Amino acid sequence: MQRHVERALLAATALAVTGALTASTANAETTGGDAAGAAEAAVPVLDVPAPGGGFATGTTRLHLVDEGREDPWVPGTDRELMVTMWYPTAETDGPTAPYMSPEEGALFGAQLNLPGELLSSVTTNSVADAEPLADDGTLPLVILSPGFSFPRATLTGLAEEFASNGYAVAAVGHNYEAPITFPDGRTTECLACDMDNVDEVARTRGTDLSFVLDELTGDDPAWDDAGVIDADRVAVGGHSIGGAGSHRAMAADDRFDAGFNLDGTFFALDPHKLDRPFMMVGAEVHGQPGEDKSWDKAWEKLRGWKRWITVDGTTHSSLTDFGPLGEQAGQNADELDGYRANEIARALIVGFVDAHLRGETEPVLDPSTDWPELEFHKY
Repeated sequence: MQRHVERALLAATALAVTGALTASTANAETTGGDAAGAAEAAVPVLDVPAPGGGFATGTTRLHLVDEGREDPWVPGTDRELMVTMWYPTAETDGPTAPYMSPEEGALFGAQLNLPGELLSSVTTNSVADAEPLADDGTLPLVILSPGFSFPRATLTGLAEEFASNGYAVAAVGHNYEAPITFPDGRTTECLACDMDNVDEVARTRGTDLSFVLDELTGDDPAWDDAGVIDADRVAVGGHSIGGAGSHRAMAADDRFDAGFNLDGTFFALDPHKLDRPFMMVGAEVHGQPGEDKSWDKAWEKLRGWKRWITVDGTTHSSLTDFGPLGEQAGQNADELDGYRANEIARALIVGFVDAHLRGETEPVLDPSTDWPELEFHKY
């Protein structure tokens, strides 16, 4: 099952980081000094690369409850989600938001055989609870869904890039599908990871994403500043099963204008054709035609603008924050430099959304592009 493949890919991603941490710990033990200093040196502080757009970025978090919809993983309870919003702001002073909670870091770190504090201490670029800025009155919206067992934090770099370019962004924490800390102090684990029903995960993701759009654009929006969102310009996308869920959301809900999938198998592939723009971006091996039959099937059902692109030198999680964070930690198991993977991910995904929500011409989406790592299979 893809769930087991994804865990193996995660483990491979973690090996390089673990090796760097081992070396860091050894250096701390041999440099002398007090125990506290050595302990601090043993866990390096990693940084989400700064976004490249023209705006400073702010962020806030929302707790959403879909009352009356039963959670598939804990029957008898309503479906709960945590959502992190990012957006442009004029505020540059104030503390930046944490990457993830200590509890989320501990659980996700245990999954990767990494110290939890390494993950919870990652620094970000967005001012917590800053006021949003919308120069023209409204912001187009991008909704993001992470991979199976991945906290939504792992898409922070992409979210901040969008926000710095004038978008509102909502990254969804799907309850019981990754570690999630709620405002009341609860931290839930990935219960779905111990179940063998990945199709249900994809279906649930699609419903979750439409619910989040309801909550952000309805008559009684969950975000106090939701008035800055342009409900007529909405994109959705994600990593791994988050990409599959985004495709499901688009097939069922025509409010989503464009969508993308970062290296995710299309579980619960909807039989209906999709007539709106969709982009598939794959890792070097998995993203080849014929390698994952669900990609070939999904491609044939796309009737609007479409691209199928492979990024050479990458693996399953290279286009998430794992690319640059793994590079900073001292080693990178991928052939492609982690910062370059980050640059490509941001250029491709923001360029795709710019093209279809703002009508801008983006050369990076053209098969004649001079980005040598990009392989355009079909278009």
